[in-house]
Amino acid sequence: MKRIVDRLPQTESERRIVRHLVIRDPNCGVSDEWVAPEMVFCRQLESVVLSGVTDTSDKTIVYLARENPNIQGLDLTGCKYVTDVSIMELVAKTPPLQWLQLSGVVLTDASVSAIAKTFPRLVELELNDQPLMTAVSVRDIWSYSRKLRTLTLARSPQLTDSALPSPIKTLTPQPSGEKPLPARPHTWLDQLPPLILRHIAIDLRVLDLSHCPKLTDTGIEGIVTHAPLLRSLALAGCPNLTDKAVESISKLGLHLGNLTLAHCPRITDKGIVSLARSCTELRSVDLAFCRQLTDMAVFELASLEHIHRLVFVRVPKLTDNAIYFLADHTPSLERLHLSYCDRITLKSLHHLVRTCKRLVHLTATGVPGARRTGVGRFSDPPPADLDPDQKSVFRAFSGPNVAALCKFLDKEKLRREQAEAQNIPFVARSDDSMDLY
Repeated sequence: MKRIVDRLPQTESERRIVRHLVIRDPNCGVSDEWVAPEMVFCRQLESVVLSGVTDTSDKTIVYLARENPNIQGLDLTGCKYVTDVSIMELVAKTPPLQWLQLSGVVLTDASVSAIAKTFPRLVELELNDQPLMTAVSVRDIWSYSRKLRTLTLARSPQLTDSALPSPIKTLTPQPSGEKPLPARPHTWLDQLPPLILRHIAIDLRVLDLSHCPKLTDTGIEGIVTHAPLLRSLALAGCPNLTDKAVESISKLGLHLGNLTLAHCPRITDKGIVSLARSCTELRSVDLAFCRQLTDMAVFELASLEHIHRLVFVRVPKLTDNAIYFLADHTPSLERLHLSYCDRITLKSLHHLVRTCKRLVHLTATGVPGARRTGVGRFSDPPPADLDPDQKSVFRAFSGPNVAALCKFLDKEKLRREQAEAQNIPFVARSDDSMDLY
């Protein structure tokens, strides 16, 4: 099975035998005008990745759909010139696809519904960055795409709880009583009935609903009820979620391994305690910008046996006590992000890098203690797009630099002890010398 990466077939022989065409590098020099003819000549393609051809047009996709009867998967991530026209042709001409990645391709509900109803064998579906997609088409995904293992719908601002399965299984008539007060005017999307499904999404393992700001606790409860075997759940940027949503997530129990709740400001220690005590197989937890959390949340998460990644960026109530506890009780920790946690000192970070032998990445950007003389030379280079002030406080230590930082801080601690023993004022050094002056 011939696989061609970041170039087009160059001979007739290659065109006959190529099965997988992968163009991910946008700098490889391949443009849409060269890809379109190849879709006609390469008639045995099984998978096509065109995320590196950002000017991909509808014409190319139409040729692909008409000339390749064996196609199984297609990646058009970031192809902003692809429209509903070619997606509808894809739905009409191709056999049932197994995976489809359309993040950044702006689609309407008609196309999304057609995909869900026509491709029942879909295992992976990516529909991130969809400003026009509403609950109407997403309901069809839940209803018809029953073999999905991965579903990503991040940054789709129109999605509401009505797009998700309802936690209730039957509709019960409301008791008749006094006439209710007039409600505020509703749109037709607000009047959609609850999505009551008779089946369970037993295959769904990865779900991403990040930055869907209209979702609430009720929608999360419905997800957990309908997909009880989720391993990875991303809900970053959903500001309406509270501890009730976290308690619903806790029902996933031992199945849940990765959870992202960044930018969910209403979450408190109560929800994290429930999560840590129920989902004991968690490996990665992202709680960045959850400003109400305190050391108690870290104490609970630190007790998890398999946790290897924690993110507490800009959680201002964290103190050294949390870092000491984390260092002493979490030997499995590999990656820790503590940027802009103002109460953390260099002393606790020193204890952390010295105790956690598996730690390979530590982010401490904006932490006052990390600005100490000599510490910055062990940091990774800052990204080029940062302004000078941001570059000056950037501190990210990875790989060998973590061990080098630990060795440097050990040396400085020894120098301090020697200075105190000799009653000499301690002066911090930025080099590796042991001299006290």
